[in-house]
Amino acid sequence: MLQYTLRRLLGMIPLLLLISLVVFFLAKMMPGDPFAGEIDPSNTNPQYIEEMREKLGYNDPIIVQYGRWISDFIQGDFGKSTVYKKPVSEVIAQRIPNTIFLAVTSLFFTYIFAFIMGMYAGRKPYTLGDNLIASYNYLALAIPSFVAGIVAIYFFSFKLGWFPFNGSVAVGLDEGTWAYYQSRFHHVLLPALVLGLMGTASYTQFLRNDIIDNSRKDFVRTARAKGTKESTIYNKHILRNSIIPIVTFLGFDIATLISGAVITETIFTYPGIGALFLSSVGSRDYAVMMSITMLLSFLTLFGNLVADLLYGVVDPRIRLD
Repeated sequence: MLQYTLRRLLGMIPLLLLISLVVFFLAKMMPGDPFAGEIDPSNTNPQYIEEMREKLGYNDPIIVQYGRWISDFIQGDFGKSTVYKKPVSEVIAQRIPNTIFLAVTSLFFTYIFAFIMGMYAGRKPYTLGDNLIASYNYLALAIPSFVAGIVAIYFFSFKLGWFPFNGSVAVGLDEGTWAYYQSRFHHVLLPALVLGLMGTASYTQFLRNDIIDNSRKDFVRTARAKGTKESTIYNKHILRNSIIPIVTFLGFDIATLISGAVITETIFTYPGIGALFLSSVGSRDYAVMMSITMLLSFLTLFGNLVADLLYGVVDPRIRLD
């Protein structure tokens, strides 16, 4: 297991280098120039502008610019934001706790509702309850998350006033107080419910189908023939085998902890990594945009590794050498 993990981690290095090459050149091909954010508005002298371009390396060949960027990136220097006028690492560090809080909360709702509905539909297939759950799944798959977010804001924020529709915490609260944490949870609840409830469809359907499939296999028939309790058959034999597909999603969810909330954060004006990424694209803040893209790429590769390792935990028949 350890050798397999080390091989996979080492295999990520060339992939990340290739991704960095693609990300950098695509960013440079975008129309516009981040240099505008570096100019002092009080000094628009053409000579000053040219000196600044030379000083910041914007006149260097693009391959030289890439070499300088990737070298600094490997050493932990992600560059300086041209919008916020401070290191990218500080900008991301300020936003990432909000995104992680939102994503973990939404993931909690996703798994809770998916397990409840998936297990019910799997144990009682083709009943009215199963058909209602299937209808909800199709609806959740068909409706884009931004539409669900807008509808949720309209009804639960504007009409009913149950939840705030923007920000991550109420203004004027001191950090560390009980009121502060209550406000943070209150602000994250609506976008987390939208993300969580819209993301349950695939989980529910996979769990339901696997429970039905496993309940018809020979080892279940043998257990029933031996007089094993139905609850034991379900919990020990059927359910454990049925959650293997969910483990696959769990690995990928490491990446979606950040990337999945991009649209939702923008709709709810929630100050997280997703909203920061979109704003960096619009303002041509290349350092921020490329750093977030590399972070998401690493999380995707790491999520694949976690999913593979979890297979061996969930199913003892699977061994990774």
